[in-house]
Amino acid sequence: MKNLQSVVPIAPAATPRKATGLHLIGDLYGCLCDSRLMLDAEYLETFCKERVAAAGLTAVGSLFHSFGEGGGVTGVVVLAESHLSIHTWPEAGYVTLDVYVCNYTANNRPKAQKLFDDLQAAFNPKDPHLHRVDRA
Repeated sequence: MKNLQSVVPIAPAATPRKATGLHLIGDLYGCLCDSRLMLDAEYLETFCKERVAAAGLTAVGSLFHSFGEGGGVTGVVVLAESHLSIHTWPEAGYVTLDVYVCNYTANNRPKAQKLFDDLQAAFNPKDPHLHRVDRA
């Protein structure tokens, strides 16, 4: 077994990073929207996948779960470009929204922004708290 203390890391060549990304995060308060978006896992999943396609991104799988009558929904759409996740709290009119895309072979930032904007508009929050993180 090698002594790990004697292993010297090799510095990578100074090449530009290809896997940069964009992470859009939203805490959406005071949502005034179609109640199916907050309560119905099947409806929300279909809606999200339609918005993914409309933004020009590629869904490769999804899983959405309802927390029962009157409860919220949690779901994720796995994208070839990365992911969309969403969580609803209908009793509080609150939604968390997360869209992350990598830019390995193409600049997917405009597509991510379109998806995020479309979903935010559908939930119609009175008080959105939005964050944009450039990933390297």
